[in-house]
Amino acid sequence: MQDREKFTQKAILVQIELFSLKTKNSSTNSAHEFRELALSSGATIFGEIIGKQDRPTAKLYLKKGKAEEIKQELIDTCAELVIFNHDLSPSQERNLEKFLGVRVLDRTGLILDIFASRASSHIGKLQVELAQLQHLSTRLVRGWSHLERQKGGIGLRGPGETQLETDRRLIGQRIKSIKKRLDKSHNQRLVNRYSRKKSKNNLVALIGYTNAGKTTLFNQLTGDTQYAADKPFATLDATTRKNTTPGIDSILFSDTVGFISDLPTQLIESFKATLDELRSADLLLHIVDISDPDLKFKIAQVDKLLKDLKADSIPQIRVNNKSDLVNVSEAKILTDNSEIWVSADKSTGIQDLKEAINNHLSEGIYKGWVSIDSSLGKLRARLFALGCVSEERVMGDRIHLSVNLGLKEMNDFIKVKGFELLTEDLVSEAG
Repeated sequence: MQDREKFTQKAILVQIELFSLKTKNSSTNSAHEFRELALSSGATIFGEIIGKQDRPTAKLYLKKGKAEEIKQELIDTCAELVIFNHDLSPSQERNLEKFLGVRVLDRTGLILDIFASRASSHIGKLQVELAQLQHLSTRLVRGWSHLERQKGGIGLRGPGETQLETDRRLIGQRIKSIKKRLDKSHNQRLVNRYSRKKSKNNLVALIGYTNAGKTTLFNQLTGDTQYAADKPFATLDATTRKNTTPGIDSILFSDTVGFISDLPTQLIESFKATLDELRSADLLLHIVDISDPDLKFKIAQVDKLLKDLKADSIPQIRVNNKSDLVNVSEAKILTDNSEIWVSADKSTGIQDLKEAINNHLSEGIYKGWVSIDSSLGKLRARLFALGCVSEERVMGDRIHLSVNLGLKEMNDFIKVKGFELLTEDLVSEAG
């Protein structure tokens, strides 16, 4: 572990702007995001190389002059790692390592490394390992060239098995084993989802770009204490908790891993079980960092990933988080007024969000008085258990309750004999 940390400490960052890939929807702040990713992985940045070229070259991705510049920077800084903010082909990665004389890591490798350091649950670790092995399997080419041909000899005659083939076989076996265990976990999640639907629990999933403040908001809604930090991918393992919202007890909130542009395809495949949970949600809360200058690009990236995951048909509520960092009256001009504005860190706007969620899932909220027969003790206990009762008055053989209740639940209660709605006039007379 110490060797690994020492090896990843001194890093040179490389970002090349490609004219052929630049569009009007491109990120305007990708260099900052890349730097945050590198720092999040534990690297100490000793230098940053930026450049522009029309398209990548087949051999080194870079042009020869830029590769020479990086090599000189390595000599000057004694850095031991070069991280590219681009996806490199296996051959480009090998050629660069040979030319520069140090280890080279591309964007996918960097994200996989961060995920590996953050995974805490058993399933999360398996998902990351699967993604890493799938990424590694494409890079097992000439890694063991000195053993590709075994020499003959007693007991060694015949074709034998090269080290490269052995590695591929072992990786293939491990990938097969992990997939089998993840399938078992996936089947268990299907059972859990069936049980949740049967018990009429609604699932609300918090989604959004990484570092938008999803976990802080999740803690506000559920009263949980999940780890939240101002860095990319502080949350990796999806967590589901019951809500603490008075009025309805049938909502579960799920905190999901943050999205990012150019998310490695291995991760999308490996996190299939976790993302299936997202697809089964009744409502998505799209958390947006409203103070981010790159916010339009990040919203588009989340929408694109939702479409790729076939989850774009699920109803959404847009939640503009970190509103304490902007002038809300000015920012609202640029956005839809129907969006909810909150600051999870300052606990502002949370009640508005809860009401919006309840309005969506419960088709509105009933606020007023109800009257029940005093013999309906279980129904009274149920209303108190929901946390929707704000006041109680006993009038003879009737119990009057001031409630804040979802219309879906209210429709179920109205069917019970002895349960009635009270008008304001009747409430005043009873008072």
